[in-house]
Amino acid sequence: MSKKVIQFMDTSFRDGFQSVFGARVFTDDFMPAVKASVDAGITNIEAGGGARFQSLFFYCGESAFDMMDRFRTEVGPDVALQTLARGINVVALSQCPRDIIDLHAKMFKKHGMTTIRNFDALNDVRNLEYSGERIAHHGLNHQIVVSMMELPPGCSGAHTPEFYMDRLKQILDANIPFHSICFKDASGTSNPRKVYETLKAARKIVSEDTILWFHTHDTAGLGISQNMAAVEGGATGIDLAKSPVSGGTCQPDILSMMHAMKGTEYTLDLDYEKIITASDAFEEAMKDYFFPPEAKMVSPKVTLSPMPGGALTANTMMMRDTGTLHLYPAVIKEMSEVVARGGFGTSVTPVSQFYFQQAYLNVTQGKWKKINPSYGNMVLGYFGRTPVPADPEIIKIASEQLGKPVFTDDPLDILEPGIPKATKILEENKLPVTDENIFIIASCEQKGLDFLLGNAVTNVRKITDAPPVDKKAAAQKAAAPVAPTSIGPRDYTITVNNRPYNVTVSEAGGIQTARTGAPVPAAAPVAEGTEVEAPTPGNIVKILVDLGSTVTVDQPLVVMEAMKMESEVKSPCAGKVLAIHIAPGDTVQTSDPLFTIG
Repeated sequence: MSKKVIQFMDTSFRDGFQSVFGARVFTDDFMPAVKASVDAGITNIEAGGGARFQSLFFYCGESAFDMMDRFRTEVGPDVALQTLARGINVVALSQCPRDIIDLHAKMFKKHGMTTIRNFDALNDVRNLEYSGERIAHHGLNHQIVVSMMELPPGCSGAHTPEFYMDRLKQILDANIPFHSICFKDASGTSNPRKVYETLKAARKIVSEDTILWFHTHDTAGLGISQNMAAVEGGATGIDLAKSPVSGGTCQPDILSMMHAMKGTEYTLDLDYEKIITASDAFEEAMKDYFFPPEAKMVSPKVTLSPMPGGALTANTMMMRDTGTLHLYPAVIKEMSEVVARGGFGTSVTPVSQFYFQQAYLNVTQGKWKKINPSYGNMVLGYFGRTPVPADPEIIKIASEQLGKPVFTDDPLDILEPGIPKATKILEENKLPVTDENIFIIASCEQKGLDFLLGNAVTNVRKITDAPPVDKKAAAQKAAAPVAPTSIGPRDYTITVNNRPYNVTVSEAGGIQTARTGAPVPAAAPVAEGTEVEAPTPGNIVKILVDLGSTVTVDQPLVVMEAMKMESEVKSPCAGKVLAIHIAPGDTVQTSDPLFTIG
């Protein structure tokens, strides 16, 4: 009996990087593993988009466009290369206007991509219409998405097979051009039976030759069973990854999926030995990288949150940076209520970040005492329609705290064109005005500008940057008698009664002291005023005001990055900036003082 060949995409070099390393991987390190994958017979590879676009500029000091060019050169002309886009956000974390959405598709086609998978976390089909039309217009395959997840216990009203079929029918009725349809479960929480019923129902609605794809993560240990359910329900293709990033927060492993298909009517039509060789090459390429333990774990509790694999490690790495990792279990628990009362947007970037940040605030500030601006804008409708209306109490709190009414129109209609704004920034900084640079500024904002100016700071977690230790030499050194160490003279400066003194401590223990310079002025007392505190832990990206400047109520003071999101902290009152307590690049904790306004 001939078996049905199931197509698959190797997600190791995009989703794998995002789900395990927070998307922070240098291009040079993994390109040999890409070549090994092609040699193994893999012809469909995820090569960028999603968090892997911004992360290269933010953390790696590299251009994502250069990376895509490297991919195309490495794999040749025939291998399909796919990227991920977030509807009207494309590869940014904020919404993009129409001209930037068009430029996104134009640039990704120019730099060698074949297909763009295009999803909207709210399943608002309006957010897929223009973005999908531009993807097709520029000659790319458009893989349109229905976003899936499991609702927290006790919730109902969305995320059922019937809900997904309603969204699929809306897509078909809107006549959005597409090449294939993907059902995407970023959290890996959908019950396998629901996956089967969803794909089976979809196969009845679409034509026989329509390509149906299924995507999941193995975070909750359900990935293999979900994939089998999708295939048995009528899926044409699935997403898989290779060791060392497969499983856990990423996709199920290629070899495991091959094994699961033994004795069935399905096959991936691959050679075991070749896949093992490709995996070995990939493991060698990644051997120096730090693997967060939570990235390789099965985390059953995410079925109650749900927390997507691609965001889990990005969040935990951020919490490591800010010293708050001990709060992670409480935040995950709190996410259930945040999802339940937020309108059931799918827990995938950027909505998963809205959920996580709001859950963090609920844990640290008290339940619903502080609304995260992005979460608030979502429940008020500024990102599109949530699958069901958010809890009226939460809508009321968000409206009061943000000072905004409920919004029901198309989000694209309130966004100003992005190309003129980006062009002006490039010209002011005497940078070349190219399509690539315009898109970098529009999608990456200040960090994109830092990259173009040569000011990017790398932040990639590796096990060690030190040279290998010579164990034999180290043992010999340890066994040798230790001679007294000469540290030489040391110089210090101390201040007594506002006067600086140079102090020299000699090797023999003698001390010489000399007064130097003018008196050091005593620290001026900070004038009393209103303290503006950090709403969440995060990194200071850009300070928007100067010391002594006059500000108005709700005027943005600083841009902070927290949990993959950039947000503005606004002034709670009108007045003068009496003190600035932070600088760009600083890491702050919740309630740390940022400014004093008086």
